[in-house]
Amino acid sequence: MLTIAGRTFKSRLLVGTGKFSSARVMKEALEASGSEMVTVALRRVDLDDPGDDIMSVLDRERYLFLPNTSGARDSAEAVRLARMARASGGGDWLKLEVTPDPRTLLPDPVETLRATEILVGEGFKVLPYINADPILALKLQDAGAAAVMPLGSPIGTNQGLLTRFQVEIIIEQARVPVIVDAGLGAPSHVAEAMEIGADAVLVNTALAVAADPVMMAKAFAMAVVAGRTAFEAGLAGSRSRPEASSPEMGLDFLN
Repeated sequence: MLTIAGRTFKSRLLVGTGKFSSARVMKEALEASGSEMVTVALRRVDLDDPGDDIMSVLDRERYLFLPNTSGARDSAEAVRLARMARASGGGDWLKLEVTPDPRTLLPDPVETLRATEILVGEGFKVLPYINADPILALKLQDAGAAAVMPLGSPIGTNQGLLTRFQVEIIIEQARVPVIVDAGLGAPSHVAEAMEIGADAVLVNTALAVAADPVMMAKAFAMAVVAGRTAFEAGLAGSRSRPEASSPEMGLDFLN
Protein backbone atom coordinates (compact mmCIF):
# COMPACT_ATOMS: atom_id res chain seq x y z
CA MET A 1 0.00 0.00 0.00
CA LEU A 2 1.10 3.56 -0.76
CA THR A 3 0.32 6.19 1.87
CA ILE A 4 0.59 9.92 1.16
CA ALA A 5 -0.54 12.55 3.65
CA GLY A 6 -2.53 9.94 5.55
CA ARG A 7 -4.40 8.63 2.50
CA THR A 8 -3.80 5.07 1.31
CA PHE A 9 -3.69 3.89 -2.30
CA LYS A 10 -3.49 0.36 -3.67
CA SER A 11 -1.83 1.44 -6.91
CA ARG A 12 1.64 2.93 -7.07
CA LEU A 13 1.10 4.24 -10.59
CA LEU A 14 -0.02 7.84 -11.08
CA VAL A 15 -1.14 8.92 -14.54
CA GLY A 16 -1.36 12.27 -16.28
CA THR A 17 -4.27 13.26 -18.50
CA GLY A 18 -2.52 15.20 -21.26
CA LYS A 19 -1.81 14.33 -24.91
CA PHE A 20 -4.38 11.55 -25.32
CA SER A 21 -6.08 11.48 -28.71
CA SER A 22 -9.54 11.66 -27.13
CA ALA A 23 -11.27 11.73 -23.77
CA ARG A 24 -12.54 8.21 -24.41
CA VAL A 25 -9.04 6.81 -24.96
CA MET A 26 -7.81 8.61 -21.86
CA LYS A 27 -10.62 7.13 -19.77
CA GLU A 28 -9.97 3.59 -21.01
CA ALA A 29 -6.22 3.90 -20.47
CA LEU A 30 -6.69 5.17 -16.93
CA GLU A 31 -9.02 2.29 -16.15
CA ALA A 32 -6.52 -0.20 -17.57
CA SER A 33 -3.68 1.31 -15.53
CA GLY A 34 -5.43 0.68 -12.23
CA SER A 35 -4.32 4.13 -11.09
CA GLU A 36 -6.19 5.86 -8.29
CA MET A 37 -4.61 9.30 -8.68
CA VAL A 38 -4.57 11.40 -11.84
CA THR A 39 -3.00 14.75 -12.57
CA VAL A 40 -4.90 17.47 -14.40
CA ALA A 41 -3.26 20.64 -15.69
CA LEU A 42 -5.05 23.69 -14.34
CA ARG A 43 -4.42 25.55 -17.57
CA ARG A 44 -6.22 22.88 -19.60
CA VAL A 45 -9.20 21.95 -17.46
CA ASP A 46 -12.10 23.68 -15.74
CA LEU A 47 -12.51 21.81 -12.47
CA ASP A 48 -15.80 23.57 -11.85
CA ASP A 49 -17.36 22.54 -15.18
CA PRO A 50 -18.82 19.01 -15.24
CA GLY A 51 -19.02 19.32 -19.01
CA ASP A 52 -15.27 19.79 -19.42
CA ASP A 53 -13.82 17.09 -21.72
CA ILE A 54 -11.70 15.62 -18.94
CA MET A 55 -14.00 16.18 -15.99
CA SER A 56 -16.99 14.69 -17.82
CA VAL A 57 -15.41 11.26 -18.28
CA LEU A 58 -13.52 10.76 -15.02
CA ASP A 59 -15.19 9.44 -11.88
CA ARG A 60 -14.21 11.62 -8.94
CA GLU A 61 -15.26 8.84 -6.61
CA ARG A 62 -12.73 6.53 -8.22
CA TYR A 63 -9.79 8.89 -8.69
CA LEU A 64 -8.07 11.45 -6.51
CA PHE A 65 -7.63 14.48 -8.72
CA LEU A 66 -4.21 16.05 -8.41
CA PRO A 67 -4.36 19.48 -10.03
CA ASN A 68 -0.96 20.65 -11.23
CA THR A 69 0.42 24.09 -11.80
CA SER A 70 2.04 23.22 -15.12
CA GLY A 71 3.16 26.36 -16.92
CA ALA A 72 3.67 28.46 -13.79
CA ARG A 73 6.81 30.53 -14.20
CA ASP A 74 7.37 31.52 -10.60
CA SER A 75 6.08 30.89 -7.10
CA ALA A 76 3.53 33.69 -7.23
CA GLU A 77 1.89 32.26 -10.34
CA ALA A 78 1.93 28.73 -8.90
CA VAL A 79 0.31 29.89 -5.67
CA ARG A 80 -2.35 31.80 -7.58
CA LEU A 81 -3.20 28.72 -9.67
CA ALA A 82 -3.37 26.54 -6.56
CA ARG A 83 -5.77 28.92 -4.84
CA MET A 84 -7.94 29.05 -7.96
CA ALA A 85 -8.05 25.26 -8.08
CA ARG A 86 -9.16 25.00 -4.48
CA ALA A 87 -11.81 27.66 -4.98
CA SER A 88 -13.11 25.69 -7.98
CA GLY A 89 -13.53 22.52 -5.98
CA GLY A 90 -10.12 21.04 -6.72
CA GLY A 91 -9.41 20.33 -3.07
CA ASP A 92 -6.16 20.66 -1.15
CA TRP A 93 -4.01 18.16 -3.04
CA LEU A 94 -1.60 19.73 -5.51
CA LYS A 95 1.20 18.75 -7.81
CA LEU A 96 3.44 21.80 -7.75
CA GLU A 97 5.28 22.61 -10.97
CA VAL A 98 7.31 25.77 -11.51
CA THR A 99 8.99 25.69 -14.92
CA PRO A 100 10.13 29.12 -16.10
CA ASP A 101 11.98 27.92 -19.23
CA PRO A 102 9.54 26.59 -21.87
CA ARG A 103 12.44 25.09 -23.83
CA THR A 104 13.79 22.75 -21.14
CA LEU A 105 10.73 22.58 -18.84
CA LEU A 106 13.11 22.02 -15.94
CA PRO A 107 11.76 23.00 -12.51
CA ASP A 108 13.04 26.08 -10.69
CA PRO A 109 14.34 24.90 -7.29
CA VAL A 110 14.22 28.27 -5.53
CA GLU A 111 10.70 29.16 -6.64
CA THR A 112 9.48 25.61 -5.99
CA LEU A 113 10.70 25.73 -2.39
CA ARG A 114 9.20 29.18 -1.89
CA ALA A 115 5.81 28.10 -3.25
CA THR A 116 5.86 24.94 -1.13
CA GLU A 117 6.41 26.93 2.04
CA ILE A 118 3.50 29.25 1.22
CA LEU A 119 1.07 26.52 0.15
CA VAL A 120 1.82 24.19 3.06
CA GLY A 121 1.13 27.13 5.33
CA GLU A 122 -2.28 27.45 3.67
CA GLY A 123 -3.15 23.81 4.25
CA PHE A 124 -2.32 22.32 0.85
CA LYS A 125 -0.92 18.81 0.50
CA VAL A 126 1.94 19.68 -1.81
CA LEU A 127 3.71 17.21 -4.08
CA PRO A 128 6.50 19.23 -5.74
CA TYR A 129 8.05 18.26 -9.07
CA ILE A 130 11.82 18.76 -8.82
CA ASN A 131 15.16 18.07 -10.37
CA ALA A 132 16.76 15.01 -8.78
CA ASP A 133 18.44 17.15 -6.13
CA PRO A 134 18.88 15.38 -2.77
CA ILE A 135 19.51 18.64 -0.90
CA LEU A 136 16.38 20.28 -2.27
CA ALA A 137 14.38 17.14 -1.49
CA LEU A 138 15.40 17.41 2.16
CA LYS A 139 14.51 21.11 2.28
CA LEU A 140 11.09 20.41 0.79
CA GLN A 141 10.45 17.70 3.37
CA ASP A 142 11.40 20.16 6.10
CA ALA A 143 8.96 22.65 4.56
CA GLY A 144 6.14 20.12 4.86
CA ALA A 145 5.84 18.61 1.38
CA ALA A 146 3.61 15.52 1.38
CA ALA A 147 5.91 13.78 -1.12
CA VAL A 148 8.74 14.70 -3.47
CA MET A 149 8.67 14.05 -7.22
CA PRO A 150 12.16 13.99 -8.74
CA LEU A 151 12.40 13.70 -12.50
CA GLY A 152 13.84 10.61 -14.14
CA SER A 153 14.80 12.61 -17.23
CA PRO A 154 13.43 15.79 -18.82
CA ILE A 155 9.65 15.77 -19.16
CA GLY A 156 8.28 14.16 -22.30
CA THR A 157 11.66 12.76 -23.43
CA ASN A 158 10.99 9.09 -22.58
CA GLN A 159 14.71 8.64 -21.86
CA GLY A 160 14.22 6.71 -18.64
CA LEU A 161 15.94 6.98 -15.27
CA LEU A 162 18.98 9.07 -16.22
CA THR A 163 19.06 10.46 -12.68
CA ARG A 164 19.24 7.06 -10.97
CA PHE A 165 22.20 7.88 -8.70
CA GLN A 166 20.60 11.07 -7.36
CA VAL A 167 17.19 9.44 -6.99
CA GLU A 168 18.75 6.64 -4.95
CA ILE A 169 20.14 9.23 -2.53
CA ILE A 170 16.76 10.96 -2.30
CA ILE A 171 15.10 7.62 -1.51
CA GLU A 172 17.71 6.76 1.10
CA GLN A 173 17.17 10.07 2.91
CA ALA A 174 13.41 10.35 2.42
CA ARG A 175 10.93 10.79 5.25
CA VAL A 176 8.04 11.16 2.78
CA PRO A 177 7.11 9.15 -0.31
CA VAL A 178 9.34 9.53 -3.37
CA ILE A 179 7.46 9.52 -6.70
CA VAL A 180 9.63 9.43 -9.81
CA ASP A 181 8.08 11.74 -12.36
CA ALA A 182 8.90 12.64 -15.98
CA GLY A 183 10.88 10.91 -18.68
CA LEU A 184 9.77 7.35 -17.93
CA GLY A 185 8.97 6.11 -21.41
CA ALA A 186 8.88 2.32 -21.14
CA PRO A 187 7.65 -0.27 -18.64
CA SER A 188 11.28 -1.21 -18.01
CA HIS A 189 11.95 2.36 -16.87
CA VAL A 190 9.26 2.27 -14.20
CA ALA A 191 10.31 -1.20 -13.11
CA GLU A 192 13.83 0.15 -12.58
CA ALA A 193 12.53 3.07 -10.53
CA MET A 194 10.49 0.75 -8.35
CA GLU A 195 13.36 -1.72 -7.97
CA ILE A 196 15.57 0.93 -6.36
CA GLY A 197 12.86 1.76 -3.83
CA ALA A 198 10.73 4.53 -5.30
CA ASP A 199 7.31 4.60 -3.65
CA ALA A 200 5.48 5.35 -6.88
CA VAL A 201 5.91 6.66 -10.43
CA LEU A 202 3.98 9.07 -12.61
CA VAL A 203 3.63 8.61 -16.38
CA ASN A 204 1.73 10.39 -19.11
CA THR A 205 3.41 10.78 -22.48
CA ALA A 206 4.47 7.14 -22.71
CA LEU A 207 0.83 6.06 -22.47
CA ALA A 208 -0.81 8.87 -24.39
CA VAL A 209 1.34 8.62 -27.53
CA ALA A 210 1.60 4.81 -27.64
CA ALA A 211 0.06 3.05 -30.62
CA ASP A 212 -2.31 1.37 -28.16
CA PRO A 213 -2.56 3.48 -24.99
CA VAL A 214 -4.85 1.01 -23.24
CA MET A 215 -2.55 -1.96 -23.76
CA MET A 216 0.45 0.18 -22.80
CA ALA A 217 -1.29 1.22 -19.59
CA LYS A 218 -1.66 -2.45 -18.68
CA ALA A 219 2.04 -3.01 -19.38
CA PHE A 220 3.05 -0.12 -17.13
CA ALA A 221 0.77 -1.35 -14.36
CA MET A 222 2.38 -4.78 -14.44
CA ALA A 223 5.88 -3.27 -14.51
CA VAL A 224 5.18 -1.21 -11.39
CA VAL A 225 4.02 -4.30 -9.53
CA ALA A 226 7.00 -6.35 -10.74
CA GLY A 227 9.51 -3.66 -9.77
CA ARG A 228 8.02 -3.12 -6.33
CA THR A 229 7.83 -6.85 -5.68
CA ALA A 230 11.49 -7.22 -6.63
CA PHE A 231 12.46 -4.40 -4.28
CA GLU A 232 10.55 -5.93 -1.39
CA ALA A 233 12.00 -9.38 -2.14
CA GLY A 234 15.55 -8.02 -2.02
CA LEU A 235 17.44 -7.91 -5.29
CA ALA A 236 20.72 -9.80 -5.54
CA GLY A 237 23.62 -7.38 -5.86
CA SER A 238 25.69 -7.21 -9.03
CA ARG A 239 29.23 -8.64 -9.03
CA SER A 240 32.38 -7.78 -10.96
CA ARG A 241 33.45 -11.45 -11.21
CA PRO A 242 31.46 -14.53 -12.24
CA GLU A 243 30.30 -16.90 -9.55
CA ALA A 244 28.93 -20.39 -10.12
CA SER A 245 25.27 -20.87 -9.28
CA SER A 246 25.84 -24.57 -8.59
CA PRO A 247 28.04 -25.83 -5.74
CA GLU A 248 31.50 -27.14 -6.64
CA MET A 249 31.83 -29.36 -3.56
CA GLY A 250 31.00 -33.02 -3.98
CA LEU A 251 31.86 -33.19 -7.69
CA ASP A 252 35.00 -35.32 -7.25
CA PHE A 253 33.10 -38.43 -8.36
CA LEU A 254 33.16 -37.05 -11.90
CA ASN A 255 36.95 -37.45 -12.08
